[in-house]
Amino acid sequence: MKRQNQSMTTEFLLVGFSNQGNLQILLFFVFLLVYLTTLMANATIMIVICLDRTLHTPMYFFLFVLSCSETCYTLVIVPKMLTNLLSASQTISFSGCAAQLYFFVGFACTNCFLIAVMGYDRYVAICNPLNYTLVVGRATCVQLVLASGFCGFLISAVVNALVFSVTFCASHRINHFFCDISPVIKLGCTDTNLKEMVIFFLSILVLLVPSVLISISYVLIVSTILKMASAEGRKKTFATCASHLTVVVVHYGCASFIYLRPTSLYSSDKDRLVAVTYTVITPLLNPLVYTLRNKEVKMSLSRVLSRYSFPKTV
Repeated sequence: MKRQNQSMTTEFLLVGFSNQGNLQILLFFVFLLVYLTTLMANATIMIVICLDRTLHTPMYFFLFVLSCSETCYTLVIVPKMLTNLLSASQTISFSGCAAQLYFFVGFACTNCFLIAVMGYDRYVAICNPLNYTLVVGRATCVQLVLASGFCGFLISAVVNALVFSVTFCASHRINHFFCDISPVIKLGCTDTNLKEMVIFFLSILVLLVPSVLISISYVLIVSTILKMASAEGRKKTFATCASHLTVVVVHYGCASFIYLRPTSLYSSDKDRLVAVTYTVITPLLNPLVYTLRNKEVKMSLSRVLSRYSFPKTV
């Protein structure tokens, strides 16, 4: 009987911002502007890193991968959201919802692990500079990125299996603008407590464990910086960590607010606003922080622009 009820679920209705009335048109243009800016900013970061050899270091290799992952992450959510803001029909198929949740969680988890890897990179660079190239070599960088992606999408596969194995025999209205974990699993009409506990444990694994490792890294980094004799050296060294710290606070802060709590505490309006932050705003914040607060990237961007905007004449 359960299997029959579940097989009847062929599509879901994404409520999204339908309660905003005439504001939907304004929201469409605001989100479209932010999305296009995000794509352009991340593309700029990746192009500059590729073209300028001075940025061919582990730190910027990880930044390149993070920008690529963030771009894919927004592609999973934002185009469908923009379409729904202008469409009378805001439905999404069962398979489409499952795919959206899988790739969203996969890229989100991968980003969490990548940010933690970038923290480890800063720790080695500052606390063990003499062995930096040996500890964080090219092969190690690739292995860390592959491990981040593998773990991220493995966790996503488990979450997807847990969420879409419930019986959907109640309303098919998802009170969100995309297929997120809590809004979807709340539609189940069977007991989902065990599944929610497993998902909560995985959320702790993805969010708290990297956060603790990053905190330990920065305790050691600060300790090393304080031992430096030169005030200018301390300032310059800490500046290399400021961008990463900003991204850590925003990324883990928003995600922890949503996923490190029981599904019963899900609040559609408040959580929808926070979801806009980590699906639309945060992917734009990363490249802006790493360009506006990073002198090395700004200098490389200037060199690349001058090289291709004003070619040498013979």
